[in-house]
Amino acid sequence: MAEQRFAVFDIDGTFIRWQLFHAIVHDLGKNGYLPASSHEKIRAARFAWKNRLQPEGFADYEKVLVEAYLSALTHINPSDYRLIVDEVFEEYKDQTFTYTRDLARTLKNKGYLLFAVSGSQQEIVDRLVQYYGFDAGIGAVLEVQDGVFTGNVTTPVFDKRAALERLVDQFHADQKGSYAVGDSPSDISMLKMVENPIAFNPDQKLYNEAKKQGWKIVVERKNVVYEL
Repeated sequence: MAEQRFAVFDIDGTFIRWQLFHAIVHDLGKNGYLPASSHEKIRAARFAWKNRLQPEGFADYEKVLVEAYLSALTHINPSDYRLIVDEVFEEYKDQTFTYTRDLARTLKNKGYLLFAVSGSQQEIVDRLVQYYGFDAGIGAVLEVQDGVFTGNVTTPVFDKRAALERLVDQFHADQKGSYAVGDSPSDISMLKMVENPIAFNPDQKLYNEAKKQGWKIVVERKNVVYEL
């Protein structure tokens, strides 16, 4: 039996138009699961990024958000947390980029395995994998002991290549003709694994790497998709 080719997609800002991880943290704050001071600090950092007050504004905003999230996690009931995940999924599940959505559909129709590797929480990655007919996905796993979050998180963000290798091995996938789509530096390691890497709406660091490597660069803006 011939091995199947595969395509792997980052999720936040690549397949879904916003960061699902961020949306979950925002809703936790909005519903009182984060201290008001932390929620306001996240909001201020987000607006500093949106107003382009400094070159690394998004990274600074994300750092504030992650720190507040990890600090509050052990005080959140997993059942309440799952309700927030469900709400975010329902709000964002159809807010996709046309380019990546259509690419996934086209490749699926050609018999490709579809994988997701994301820094978003495993619970919402699983929902999206099922909703869009992906074959598997790896996200951030929150450790639970005795029914409570310990605060320990295992995430593929720091080594997406290793996460993708797990999926390739699990499904005995063929790397010939394979695709990977990502938008940030954390995606570089898995983009290097495939024959058809695509830097989609890349940030500056990924854009520079894509130019250096000769990778395909695609931008979707409003209702226009174009290659650089």
